[in-house]
Amino acid sequence: MKVLVVGANGQIGQKIVKHIQESEEHSPVAMVRKNEQKERLEKEWIDAVLANLEDSVDDLAKVLSGVDGVIFSAGSGGSTGADKTLLIDLDGAIKMMEAAEQAGVDRFLLISAIGADKRENWSEEIKSYYVAKYYADKALENSSLNYTIIRPGALVNEPGTGKVWASTDFEYGKVPREDVARVAVASLTAEPTYRKAFNLLSGETSIEEAVNRL
Repeated sequence: MKVLVVGANGQIGQKIVKHIQESEEHSPVAMVRKNEQKERLEKEWIDAVLANLEDSVDDLAKVLSGVDGVIFSAGSGGSTGADKTLLIDLDGAIKMMEAAEQAGVDRFLLISAIGADKRENWSEEIKSYYVAKYYADKALENSSLNYTIIRPGALVNEPGTGKVWASTDFEYGKVPREDVARVAVASLTAEPTYRKAFNLLSGETSIEEAVNRL
């Protein structure tokens, strides 16, 4: 499967690209915004395309030519305001969904956030972030796409363990970005994750087993 990674220069996105590149069944296409990022990736023999989530749906659909699936891990980042969060995390995500439908790309994975589906638990400090995730998740669930929504807990930069807790039940906890990336790649062809949203924390179950028993 040829997989477009949206947000390929982000902390999770970089790890997703690496794990796809190392896999035997998939190949990555890294979507980045800057030419120097594209050139760096191409020096590592990684296909890369220039695009911006503030581009039109038609322009984004062109980026999906020849692609079989999408992993959306983009985000505006913690240093931007609510306006940028809505433009990237919400409208950017929805435009990429519409572009995938337009381009005939069926498989779509979205990295969301734990608790995004529970308004009563939203933190006031980052409420706009949760609003964006909530409505992006809803849009994907209501689309025609074969989706998977991964809602990781608090993200940490500790080494991945390869052991996770993946469930439709709700709990708070943390998870290394490395393991989020591994779960995203493992979910691409794991049928139990199809048209499903699930929460993800560190745990005691191997990633392969966790995604296949959802």
